[in-house]
Amino acid sequence: MESGFSKDISGILDHFQKNEITEHQIYEKLAEREKDPHNKEVLGRIAGDELKHYNIIKKLTGKEFSPDKRRILWFTAMARVFGLTFTIKLMEKGEKRAQSGYSEIKEKFPEISRILADEERHELELADMINEEKLGYMGSVVLGLNDALVELTGALAGFSFALQNTALIGAIGLITGIAAALSMAASEYLSEKADGGGEKDPFRAASYTGAAYILTVFLLILPYFIFGNYAVALAVAIITGIIIIFVFNFYISVAKDLNFKRRFLEMAAISLGVAGLSFVLGAVVKIVFGVDI
Repeated sequence: MESGFSKDISGILDHFQKNEITEHQIYEKLAEREKDPHNKEVLGRIAGDELKHYNIIKKLTGKEFSPDKRRILWFTAMARVFGLTFTIKLMEKGEKRAQSGYSEIKEKFPEISRILADEERHELELADMINEEKLGYMGSVVLGLNDALVELTGALAGFSFALQNTALIGAIGLITGIAAALSMAASEYLSEKADGGGEKDPFRAASYTGAAYILTVFLLILPYFIFGNYAVALAVAIITGIIIIFVFNFYISVAKDLNFKRRFLEMAAISLGVAGLSFVLGAVVKIVFGVDI
């Protein structure tokens, strides 16, 4: 290693060098599994750039580094579950942090300027590259997810106070939820069919809406078949709903570069607000009509 390196500079270069060889292998593996020829070519080219970056820093440090296998497994697994767009956008956020780190030392090492130029180009390529079906139908997923969260949390809150029987609440909620999911999917199909010139296939749009709705229904209903106390089951169902809102909004905010905090708080406030009003309505119905099961 070049003499005169401070301990801090040496540590930064070591970190960046290991990061570059790790990202080289991540992009290489993503390219191997990518079916779209254009996406595959771009990912392969970026993988090559990351290897060049590694070798540039290697000349400065005189060291060899092995890639972070856990990080490679994490991102390749994430791509299988959440898709290519989400995965590379998450990696891109890490690259932005790396760019700020490179900026601190680029005056000392002019070679780093080449790496910064490549990283900036990567951002533009990655932003224009992706064309995933699931993102094209994200509006349909939002429709199913949001409708299920708002309607079912409200219904469960109302049923919980009015009926106070977890098995009965779960059964009624399940029937109500599945019927609503089929209705919502049919409405989405007819809406896209009527649109005619739209880019989305009506059947696929309906499938995404129905699947998002039904999955949310099962997750919200599940506590009523696990816990015997209706208040505990309702609390767990509401917490589950908040977790669903958190995970979904994190995904969409990363994949589409949207404001996570605003979207999460807005969706959570609507769902909790409807649940609260429905709980009060359930209490009123129980008192007025004398429901006692």
